[in-house]
Amino acid sequence: MTDETRGLGGAVGPPWSVDVLADLHAGVLSESEAAELWPRVNADPEARAIIEALDATSADLADLSAAPVPPMPAEVAARIDAALAQEQQARGGSNVVSIDAARKRRNRRAGWGAGFLAAAAAVVAAVVIVAPDASREETPGVAAPTPSVAVDSGQMNAAIGKVEGVRDFGPLENEQRLDACLEANGIDPVKQPVGITPGTIDGRDAVFVLYTTGELAQFRLVALAPDCGPDNPGLLKDEIIGR
Repeated sequence: MTDETRGLGGAVGPPWSVDVLADLHAGVLSESEAAELWPRVNADPEARAIIEALDATSADLADLSAAPVPPMPAEVAARIDAALAQEQQARGGSNVVSIDAARKRRNRRAGWGAGFLAAAAAVVAAVVIVAPDASREETPGVAAPTPSVAVDSGQMNAAIGKVEGVRDFGPLENEQRLDACLEANGIDPVKQPVGITPGTIDGRDAVFVLYTTGELAQFRLVALAPDCGPDNPGLLKDEIIGR
C-alpha cells in the first residue's frame, strides 16, 4: 500500500486520506506540499469527488451563515420575560438588570447563530418547546394532574411561573367556555394567552389566564371564577405585573 504520510518525505496518493484532502482543500498545507498534490488530485477521479464534496459543503455553510436569522419563538420570549419578572419581584421590585441590558440579551437570544450553530440551536429549541407540550397531552381515561397554584390577591406575581406554559382549562373544561368568560369581561379571545391553569386566589377557586403585554418583563394576569360565562363575567382579579 502507498505510504499516506506527508511532510516526512513519504508519498501521498491513492488510496487518498480524507484528512489530507481536507487539509489541502482548506489551504493549511505548505506551498510546496500543495503544489505537489494538486496536480495529482486533479488527475484522480476519486480525489476530485471528495474535493467537490468539500466545495459543496463550504458553499452550503456560506449560504446558511448569510441566511436571515429566524425570530425567537413567542413561547421562548415569554419564558424569558416570566423569569425576569419573577426575579424582579423577588428583589422587591428593584431592577435586576437595566431594561436596555435585558433587551440586548434577549435580542442576542433571538439570533440563533450562523452556520451549523444556527441549525443545531434550532433543533434544540424545537425539542425544548415541543417536548413540554407533548407531555401535557391527556391520556384517555387518565385525569391530567392539576397544577397547584394558590396565591393571594396582593401577590399575583407568584403565579406567573406556575401559569406560564400550561394549558389546562380546569373547571371551564374547554376553550369555548373560556372564550365566553373572556368576552364577558371585554377581553378579546383572539389574543392568545401564554398560560391557562386552575388554582385558587385568596382561597377561592379560579382559572388563571396569563398574557404578555408587549413590554419586557411585563404580564397581564386574569383570574376568573369557575362559573363565569356570557351573563356572569366572574372576574376575580385582572392585574398588570411588572410595571
